[in-house]
Amino acid sequence: MKKVVLITMLTMLTLLSFAKTVQVTSFEGLMEDLKKGENIRVVINYGDCKLISNNEEKTAPNATGGMSIGVWEYFAPMSIGNPNAFLVFSESKLINYGGYIYNYAKVKIKDDGTVTVTAQYANSEDFEIEMDEKFFTTVNSGDEEGALFLYKQK
Repeated sequence: MKKVVLITMLTMLTLLSFAKTVQVTSFEGLMEDLKKGENIRVVINYGDCKLISNNEEKTAPNATGGMSIGVWEYFAPMSIGNPNAFLVFSESKLINYGGYIYNYAKVKIKDDGTVTVTAQYANSEDFEIEMDEKFFTTVNSGDEEGALFLYKQK
């Protein structure tokens, strides 16, 4: 029995060592991969984004964040009055940042490659919003432009 478990573990480690991360560089490619059930990871270089907080532009922090796309929704053009097709997904985690708060991030990617990331902190007891920021960028197409990177495992 121990030999079977050991062989299984070694096989899994060998397969993982051949896994390759591939950048997804377009909205069309992203939608194609999601519709095929691919697991997609998102990396955001916040410092390279335009930041709007309290209705004014501010210097974005030198910070990087990441998340997997789990639950997502796609809206075709004009399906809800929207001129552009878009994909939206979000995640919320309870974190300790000088006390327990909810860290909420929502990403909206339009078919023209523009991206809006909403970042909020909500009080864990009354859900009052303590921080509300919007970051604006584009999907990185494999060049120097765009602060939102998309990756899949191959």
